[in-house]
Amino acid sequence: MSEQPIQDEEESLKPLAIEGKLPLKAVGIENLREANPQYLPPHRYLHPWFARRPTPVSRLAVLASTLPKNTTSDQLLQWMQIGPDREIDDPLSDYVERKKATESERSGNLENHYGYPRPFTQSPTDPERSEIHKILREHWDGDLPSVLDPTAGGGVIPYESLRYGLPTHANELNPIPSLILKVLLEYAPGIGDIQQTVRNWGEKIDRRAKPEVQKYFPSQREGQTPDNYVCTYHIQCNSCGTDIPLVPKWWIRTRSDGIRVVARPEKQDNGSIDYSVIVDPTEEELTGFTPGDGPVSRGGDAECLSCGVVTEDDEVRSRIKNGDFEYRPYCVRYLKSGGDHGFRSPTDADIETLEKARERIESNFELSSLLNTPIPEGNKSTELLNYGISEWRHMFSPRQLVSHYEYLSAFQYYEEEVYNQHDQETAEATLTLLSFAASQTINYNCRLSSWHHGKGYPNPLLKGKNYAFKRVFVENNISVGGVDFLSHLDKILDSYNEIVSYLPENSDMANVMTTDAAELPFDDDELQVIVSDPPYYSSIMYAELSDVFYVWLREYLGDTFPDLFTSELTDKSEEAVANPDRFESVASDSNSKTALANEFYESKMSQIFSEMYRVLERGGVMTVMFTHKETDAWDTLTMSLINSGFTITSTHPITSEMPQRAGMQQSASADSTLGTSQSV
Repeated sequence: MSEQPIQDEEESLKPLAIEGKLPLKAVGIENLREANPQYLPPHRYLHPWFARRPTPVSRLAVLASTLPKNTTSDQLLQWMQIGPDREIDDPLSDYVERKKATESERSGNLENHYGYPRPFTQSPTDPERSEIHKILREHWDGDLPSVLDPTAGGGVIPYESLRYGLPTHANELNPIPSLILKVLLEYAPGIGDIQQTVRNWGEKIDRRAKPEVQKYFPSQREGQTPDNYVCTYHIQCNSCGTDIPLVPKWWIRTRSDGIRVVARPEKQDNGSIDYSVIVDPTEEELTGFTPGDGPVSRGGDAECLSCGVVTEDDEVRSRIKNGDFEYRPYCVRYLKSGGDHGFRSPTDADIETLEKARERIESNFELSSLLNTPIPEGNKSTELLNYGISEWRHMFSPRQLVSHYEYLSAFQYYEEEVYNQHDQETAEATLTLLSFAASQTINYNCRLSSWHHGKGYPNPLLKGKNYAFKRVFVENNISVGGVDFLSHLDKILDSYNEIVSYLPENSDMANVMTTDAAELPFDDDELQVIVSDPPYYSSIMYAELSDVFYVWLREYLGDTFPDLFTSELTDKSEEAVANPDRFESVASDSNSKTALANEFYESKMSQIFSEMYRVLERGGVMTVMFTHKETDAWDTLTMSLINSGFTITSTHPITSEMPQRAGMQQSASADSTLGTSQSV
């Protein structure tokens, strides 16, 4: 946090809780408790996004940045909904720490062990809000302080501000999180429960699209509708002409608590490869066959199953880039009548319908031109371009592209009717939530959506926060099964309703903006509190990674929100990240592209901090959450704060995320810093 320096010796900054002793360890424990992947906060299920802070640390930042310094740790924890709903002898921090230390000794589940639910499921009560508001008005000269998050991302900070009934503003440059913010901060408090309305329209869309999609997912027999094709690429061996499947291992499902499944390749006389899928294989069925050894090595080289000649990785990549390959399903997971899944070998019909999808695309102008926007060179797109994925349409196999097109067409068919039957805000909210379901189908149904060999189901596209090419991917039947349009919509609507239920009755909407954080639409000295979780150097390339959703949402919502979708792709020129690839053409021996990228990031953050300084009133406070594994990154950020006019008044280290999550192993980046400044 930072405060603007005192400019009148008779004036003094208002002391705040965040400048005193905070219950950091207890809050850190709750951050880790929230990270249980079995039940995450509901906002995480709305739409894919790349960085969301946990509820406890976000609450702490909002409350401690607004409440006076004499607020005790027990008061903070109680108002944050941390601790049991009964009198205890020890301080709440000690209680939480003791429960963490004795987790391994518990007899029941974690919630019973701790004696209270995870904080994100609990909002402050009306009496608690009233008590907090009374204290805040006394501290802030009669009014509730306005809270701004200028780089709001997935919206956790401003949403927690709304849960405490505070006047809230949220800004984002990127249209994708801006839509998430509209749902969290405008539709949830302003419109409330529209679950049945959205579900009804979703069912209409599904009924219209479903029969068109199912043409490309033929059933082998009645009651066995395919919901996943596990797919790979076939290239030809230069030596003998036999097809080489680009499969690292032949297991389809290895999980021990159910059936195990393997796909066994069978060489044909004409050089093609067919597949025999074996469920719960016996030793006899695996004789002479090692399922863990596919043709593709760790380095990417591919060995011919017939003659043993190896095609090196560079050539494999070149073949795929030049289109010298065939898509091939090598296992079909199907949905049984009772809801269980089965696995079978691909048939000729499974391959023929893929070819029909290709033919349809070539003969249909709308399909042949859909998403033909070029993929620009960038930090995360290099691998795509190396594999010939040069337009966004190339991210999808023919069967995938046709499937998504059918749902888009059905959405567009009903779009005008939605507006005719509802008021403007309800129509916009309905269309937004429907489009989020489409985004989720895209997340699990493209050439970069891999197959989870352990559990036997699809992985999401951006599981690793990159555009990594997958040699094994999944074609999903988005009209049936657990990753279909309606299943995703139901999960989104359940999450949306949970979000609505956590807000106070008659809650005010937040002010949501989509603009550069260095050019905020506020007057000088207009705001009291800023709480920000800014981007961290080159940790995540938000704009590049969100483009795959942007191009589709532009098709879905371009008419609904024309101001959000003015350009073909997201804005990367003003994004506050250190992207070395942006400076490739101007780098030199004395000024590397990495150095130039860091310089740009630091300059951009200085501009943003200067803008924050401008809009904060005298006595206003800014709190910054910063997570980075390099200590000099925090040093650089603090210098940007100081150069912008702030005086740093406190810093607090806090555990904010599970170190085991993707991208955080072997690093210290699971620890965050809360830094505070004020403006007088």
